[in-house]
Amino acid sequence: MTQISKELVNDALALSTNERVALVEQLLQSLNAPNDEINEVWAKEADARVLAYENNEISSKSFPEVLKKYK
Repeated sequence: MTQISKELVNDALALSTNERVALVEQLLQSLNAPNDEINEVWAKEADARVLAYENNEISSKSFPEVLKKYK
């Protein structure tokens, strides 16, 4: 952690509980902000997968089949 980061953490810890909660909420919202570049990459990937499925290049599995893998 950089010195600036340590100072930010110390400053944040000095806030009241309500202020820290508000800060955390704002930080979490910033992480969930839309990212056009990432969304474009995922859209292209989704289109490629649908096309591959329609061309029988890949197959699908039922939800119960997928769940078995993780039990």
